[in-house]
Amino acid sequence: MERTLDDWIAEVKADLGIDLDVDVHGLLDTARVVAHGVARPAAPLTAFLIGYAAAQRGGGAEAVAEAARRTEALAEGWGPADRPGES
Repeated sequence: MERTLDDWIAEVKADLGIDLDVDVHGLLDTARVVAHGVARPAAPLTAFLIGYAAAQRGGGAEAVAEAARRTEALAEGWGPADRPGES
């Protein structure tokens, strides 16, 4: 049986007791922008921070979407001068 990303997300949500549907593809797009615009290791850490920020704002899909939107805009503007050790 082939397992998919949707299967994985469903299983993790069930195991963690999360009853929330978010825009998975939108979050993946944000992670891609961060990985390419900042650094690859920043993508999973940023995804965690997006979730944490959303939780601090009461949670829900809208809070996740807003945190992702703000983060993606920040990453898109992140240039070499903003990266430690680069000029």
